[in-house]
Amino acid sequence: METELTTILATLPEPPVQTEAERRAAWERWQDGLTAPFTLPERLPPLRLLLVLDNLTGHKTPRLVLWLVARGVMPLYTPLSGSWLNMAESIQRILVRRALEGQTPASPEEIMRWLEEAARGWNADPTPFVWGGKRQLRRERSRQRHHHALGGSGAYARRPIHHRPTRLDLWRRSCQVTH
Repeated sequence: METELTTILATLPEPPVQTEAERRAAWERWQDGLTAPFTLPERLPPLRLLLVLDNLTGHKTPRLVLWLVARGVMPLYTPLSGSWLNMAESIQRILVRRALEGQTPASPEEIMRWLEEAARGWNADPTPFVWGGKRQLRRERSRQRHHHALGGSGAYARRPIHHRPTRLDLWRRSCQVTH
């Protein structure tokens, strides 16, 4: 991975000149909201690349993280649940649509340039994503029609399935206010 990243970094344009405070702010912006942010070193290079990695132990070793940071690469790790990937794919579809819609690229380099321009535009004014929306409402209505869902899998039974109340069920019942 280090060889490939070194090659990729060599092809990137030189980062803009920034003060130490501007560099730190760029790094910290990407750590906001992380459940397990790593400690940033006192002196930081310009942030050049975001690298999204899965949660393999080898991707979180101090040696690798320090190597990445020293080269201006911010490692970001995918959550353990798969819904994050759906959001990443949504962003990718939006960027591709914005960059390529109605155009006929003449070369791979032109496609990459258009995608980079679309990403810069996105980063200048990012669209906030909110979980929910029309799909969630449709799923909720479907669950209400079927009444007897089986473990959140989307499957359902035509008649009720008896289950012992869990501690959570008992706690919820005890918290209900009756008037």
